Amino acid sequence: MMDIYIDRLNEQDAQALFAFECNNRRFFEQTVPGRGDDYYSFGTFEIRHKELLKEQEDVISSFYLIKDGSGIIVGRINLVDIDPINGTAHVGYRIGEAFTQKGIANEAIKILVNLAPELNVTQIHAKTTSDNIASQKVLVKNGFERISINEEISVDTGQKQRSTIIVRTYKSIFFY
Repeated sequence: MMDIYIDRLNEQDAQALFAFECNNRRFFEQTVPGRGDDYYSFGTFEIRHKELLKEQEDVISSFYLIKDGSGIIVGRINLVDIDPINGTAHVGYRIGEAFTQKGIANEAIKILVNLAPELNVTQIHAKTTSDNIASQKVLVKNGFERISINEEISVDTGQKQRSTIIVRTYKSIFFY
C-alpha cells in the first residue's frame, strides 16, 4: 500500500490541482458526470478554486488533497454540506487513474472519518453510482451502511442514473 496523507486545500495548490484534474479528466468522466469544458480553462478553474476556499473558510465544506509521501496529488477527498447542528456531512472523493487499486481511497476515508468529529460531524453520507462497486466496497469497509438506491436524472447528461446512498454513523466515545 502507498503511504499517503491528506492535506487541507489551500491557495498554493491551484496549479498542481488543475494539472491533476486535466490529466484525469477522461478517467473521471467514465464514472462521474463531467464538469464541463469551462472547468478545464485555468481562469475558470482558479475562480472555482477560490470559491472552494471561501466555502472552507465558512465551514460549509472541508476540502483535502490526498498526497503521496513526496507531496504529489494522487486524489481528492471532501466533506461538504457540513451541518454542525445535526452533525451531518457528505463525503466525496476521487483517485487519479495511475493511483487506483492501491488502497488509497480506503486509507483516505479512514483518515477523514477520524477528522470528522473535529468538525462536529457524527454522520457522514456518501452517494455512488450503483455500478461503482469499488467505491461502495471502500465505504462499507470503513463502516458505512447501504441505506437506499435511487434513480435520478443526471443534470449534465439528462440520462437516468441509479445511485446508491451509503451512510456512516458513529458515536463519540466519552471517557469518565
